[in-house]
Amino acid sequence: MIKKEKLVEGAKILRAGKLIEIVGLGNVFSGTYHVEKTPHSIGFGNSFRTAFVVKPRNSDDIAKLVKLANDTQTPLVPVSSGPPHFRGDSAPGTGGAVIVDLTKMKKVIRVDRAHRVAMVEPGVTFGELIPAVKKEGLRLNMPLLPRKSKSVVGSMLEREPVVMPKYHWDISDPLACVEVVFGNGEMFRTGQAAGPGTIEEQWAAGGAQKTPYGPGPAQWYRLIQGAQGTMGIVTWASLRCELLPKLEEPFVVGSPDLDKLFELVHWLVRLRLVNECLVLNNSNLAALVAKKWPGDYQDLKDSLPPWVLFFNVAGYDYFPEERVSSQIKGISDLTNRIGVEAERAVGRVSAAEMLKTVQRPSAEPYWKLRYRGACHDIFFITTYEKLEGQIGVMQELANEFGYPASDMGIYLQPIVQGANCHCEFNLFYDPENPSELNRVEELSSFAVTALMATGAFFSRPYGKSARMIVNRDAAYVEALTRVKEILDPNRVMNPGKLCF
Repeated sequence: MIKKEKLVEGAKILRAGKLIEIVGLGNVFSGTYHVEKTPHSIGFGNSFRTAFVVKPRNSDDIAKLVKLANDTQTPLVPVSSGPPHFRGDSAPGTGGAVIVDLTKMKKVIRVDRAHRVAMVEPGVTFGELIPAVKKEGLRLNMPLLPRKSKSVVGSMLEREPVVMPKYHWDISDPLACVEVVFGNGEMFRTGQAAGPGTIEEQWAAGGAQKTPYGPGPAQWYRLIQGAQGTMGIVTWASLRCELLPKLEEPFVVGSPDLDKLFELVHWLVRLRLVNECLVLNNSNLAALVAKKWPGDYQDLKDSLPPWVLFFNVAGYDYFPEERVSSQIKGISDLTNRIGVEAERAVGRVSAAEMLKTVQRPSAEPYWKLRYRGACHDIFFITTYEKLEGQIGVMQELANEFGYPASDMGIYLQPIVQGANCHCEFNLFYDPENPSELNRVEELSSFAVTALMATGAFFSRPYGKSARMIVNRDAAYVEALTRVKEILDPNRVMNPGKLCF
């Protein structure tokens, strides 16, 4: 922590005293926030030292910080999740930036069971929100094993895929409404939260801030999602929740044939028979459930088939047994026709254990770091018919660069009612070995280009590859730049990211 009388430097002669006046003496720091390249994969981008780190307490603090940044031409980098940071979007892209650390804003503002919606500040993590909504009989549609320090709002703004495609109606889900302070200093609310009236007046009238569209015909939340903090700082968000089941019956299906598994996935999601539904290769599944390292990991992996589909059948308040029984019968008809078998366990992994695992955050250490100490992710959106070809391309490239394809984790997540699929390659490596780090960096660069040629859609580009991906569409860059000029005319919001 820094003392007021000693802090006088910063970008454009920014005085620490101004920051202290806004957020208080105990919420301004200097030289203690680690933003340089970490041992974990953060996109292999350059990094710069920060001027200060500030921890705002509420939305008023944020509005004042943005105004001060405009007055002094000081870059702001919003960060809502705790460390470790993996993708580089929270590392300053220019010198003299102020990190706006939102982890102190931890209010669960409202949980509304009747409308199945929760409203939270950006510092609330999955570990904190899961029990809060459970008290009201709700559950989250959440990503696969987020780290304990991951912000719920941060995850939604990054459009991380969720494990229940049945309730994933739009690529933006489960995000509903947000309150955001744009880079021009204006506070704005999207969707139903825009009004009329205050949020409290909307509650009194029966509003729930669940509808994301608007105000007007525009879908403003789409300008904020995926923007990596380049448009503004979100002060709270509402998200759609689902009812907590009364009865759950999980299953696993192992197979060397990915086509058969995805034929089953197609019908499971299309007929709305399951809640959780995802596919992992044996490397990733072993990394998820292994408890003793390293021996337990290899034994688990050796016991598993190349691919495992996990799904969960659920019953709710009314006739849960009858509902589950009926759905299981329908699934049995599907598996018999396709030629696979739904079981309670595969290898040394039980479906019940998997269900408990995917419904909570990752235990420490974070599951992607357990195998080799670090991990770099390559992920994109694709369609089922392209999957096997894209996986083949990635495996060939891995072997070509000297990375054992059999060590690579693969996670396949149906999204948006099964209309398409999130495909993720997890490259585990030793952060203390420079040759491994360089190999993964080179492999990642070549793989992104090769995968785009196969039709992979990189909707969430980070690090060095982001500019290359975004700049392929000149019209898109021009449109984004015009929006940026309106919402952040002085370009104080996280400069150096995406195409800015």
